[in-house]
Amino acid sequence: MRKMKQSILYILTIALLASCSPYQKVLNKGKAEDRYKMGTALFDKGEYSKALTLLDKIVTEYTGKPQMERIQFMIAESHYKIKDYNLSGYYFSRFATNYPNSSKHEEALFLAAKGYYLSAPKYSLDQTDTNKAIDVLQQFINAYPNSEKLKEANEIYSELSKRLEKKYFEIAKQFLTLDNYQAAIVALDNFLEDYSGTTYKEEVGYLKFQAAYNLGIKSIQQKKEERIKDALSIFAKFNKEFPASKYLKDLEPEVKTLNNQLSALTK
Repeated sequence: MRKMKQSILYILTIALLASCSPYQKVLNKGKAEDRYKMGTALFDKGEYSKALTLLDKIVTEYTGKPQMERIQFMIAESHYKIKDYNLSGYYFSRFATNYPNSSKHEEALFLAAKGYYLSAPKYSLDQTDTNKAIDVLQQFINAYPNSEKLKEANEIYSELSKRLEKKYFEIAKQFLTLDNYQAAIVALDNFLEDYSGTTYKEEVGYLKFQAAYNLGIKSIQQKKEERIKDALSIFAKFNKEFPASKYLKDLEPEVKTLNNQLSALTK
């Protein structure tokens, strides 16, 4: 029983000492100046989570003061270092806006883009952060064309652009999967307009014909002839643009069906 009491007393003593550590004292009851000094020291030592907790507490007190520039940058970088990339993107972006003449502006703009880039999910999910990263990267590339980070910025920009291209291509394809043929044709045309240099161009042409073929074959009698002609016109354009396409052989039966039905309709 006595040993148990001693153990409990020991644990309570340790807990009390921990709660009375210099960090806890400054965190709970310290002045803004003390929190700033300790937050900066912890940041410099790489203890970013602790630094962030202190720095967040003094934002209001230092608003409008010279130290605020450093505080905002440390908050942004702390989020980045603990891999809270979305918030780091937000805070670095805000820093770049608030301090356009700062010596840290170039670094902040680049890390804002990188934060959003690292937080962006795969192409099939929401691409809000991808769009934010692209916007900030464009700002960075325009503002710092001679930056040593330009090569990496361009590589990230290219990767993110391809991610968006893939997303919108899959969205256009989805209309065909859902048998919404007219919407598929419109979506595929819009995709080509937005991404004229796309590597999916041949597949887009193939899918557009598939949509037009099904629309023509499944149309009501009054619209059948016009839509079959449209489908054949789309095929002719595809055949001219991609004469060696891997899809041509597969399309032969469908083209034959369209021609046969058109002949029957125009007799």
